[in-house]
Amino acid sequence: MDVHRRTVNAAGNSLFSDKSSKSKNQKHDLQSQQSLYLANAVFFGLFFSVAYFLLHRWREKIRTSTPLHVLTISEIVAVFSLIASIFYLMVFFGIGIIFHPFAASRTVHYDEEDESDIAKTSGLCLAGVSPTLPPLPPKISVEKVAPALVPAVILSSDDEEIVRAVVSGSIPSYTLESKLGDCKRAAAIRNLAVERVTGRSLEGLPMEGFDYDSILGQCCEMPIGFIQIPVGVAGPLLLDGKEYTVPMATTEGCLVASTNRGCKAIYVSGGASAVVLRDGMTRAPVVRFNSAKRASQLKFFLEDSQNFDSLSHIFNKSSRFARLQSIKATMAGKNLYIRFTCSTGDAMGMNMVSKGVQNVLDFLQSEFPDMDVIGISGNFCSDKKAAAVNWIEGRGKSVVCEAVIKEEVVKKVLKTSVESLVELNMLKNLTGSAMAGALGGFNAHASNIVSAIYLATGQDPAQNVESSHCMTMMEAVNDGKDLHISVTMPSIEAQLVEAHSLRHNQHV
Repeated sequence: MDVHRRTVNAAGNSLFSDKSSKSKNQKHDLQSQQSLYLANAVFFGLFFSVAYFLLHRWREKIRTSTPLHVLTISEIVAVFSLIASIFYLMVFFGIGIIFHPFAASRTVHYDEEDESDIAKTSGLCLAGVSPTLPPLPPKISVEKVAPALVPAVILSSDDEEIVRAVVSGSIPSYTLESKLGDCKRAAAIRNLAVERVTGRSLEGLPMEGFDYDSILGQCCEMPIGFIQIPVGVAGPLLLDGKEYTVPMATTEGCLVASTNRGCKAIYVSGGASAVVLRDGMTRAPVVRFNSAKRASQLKFFLEDSQNFDSLSHIFNKSSRFARLQSIKATMAGKNLYIRFTCSTGDAMGMNMVSKGVQNVLDFLQSEFPDMDVIGISGNFCSDKKAAAVNWIEGRGKSVVCEAVIKEEVVKKVLKTSVESLVELNMLKNLTGSAMAGALGGFNAHASNIVSAIYLATGQDPAQNVESSHCMTMMEAVNDGKDLHISVTMPSIEAQLVEAHSLRHNQHV
């Protein structure tokens, strides 16, 4: 692709002028280098010769007991020559030879060939996103600006005493916010205390520009700074007739670009459709009895449909939105694992379901006084772990999404064929994952996209583990011309985020 267009004469004149200027510059550089080499040789020889002469003279003076500070004219000249040669070698020689190449390497010159190479290489991870690249803007001379340094934390004398108290342990670090009444000041003091305790510098960790009051009692206890993650957008994604702009926070190169390419393929093919198959958050406490027979009695009590209404009423009192859907109990010896499933509205609902479960356990305690509650969660839920129970029965939102990608879109946008994609999906996502004994990992990289969206929308990134359970299916349709693709995700754990789209004013 031609970046700049010129007439033949202009191009020829430019070529000859470039050659003549380059030849002149080469001659000038050659003369400068020859002069520099000659001066270096002279001062090198001078340095070693006068050093040898002075050492020889001082050894003679020591042997003959002559005072060293008594100098002859030749010795004075030799001393001055030694100082001059050292000065030259340390200053002129050092700057001219050592620092000059580095300074020259920092100066970047772009010509037409450089720009064409940039245009070719910079689009590698964006292949297929746009059929043509826009022309490059005219070259602009920009001076290199050094990156801004993170400002150092400056504390008062009183703060310095607090830092020493935190380091010594006389003031607990977690009490700084309550004692000082200033969350930002507490974070700065804790930052310095961590540096002194660990002996490691936290200079690269930003402190300024963050609202530390907003996280007090909400998240991230004992803060010492914050990190920055770039946020990109993919889309528009045409889903169920509406356009969505998808925010993604990631440091992975090409992830946003490849997601954007998929959004484009879906959009130009008419969009995708999605169905929520199930919506229920789970919590599974573990209780213990003195015998397996006694534990089985509670199991039968919980699974009796006649008792569900009363248990549901007790459970639902914990929240305006929590609604108990089902109870499933399973035994391991005399231990009973009770999996409660409830709807939680727009919330992800972990705290909501936990409160409802606690209400039910308190009620059961009166009916089964010998029941010993070991934990509010017995990992039969199962939260933040790859578990077959979530893959089979679901947790959170169970969703299936599908789209039909037209043949010409597969060729032009995805740069492949329907037949190749179907074969690759079968051998990689299905057969290859089965060979690896995958659990919910029958996809290419659903986890990358889910994690990026979770980080950008304030979800719990740890729940990416089960939320990324995904099976990707591909099939040739319409006489083998078009591609039917679907993803089935049984355990998406997320809360509804009311965020206005950047372009389309739709909810994300």
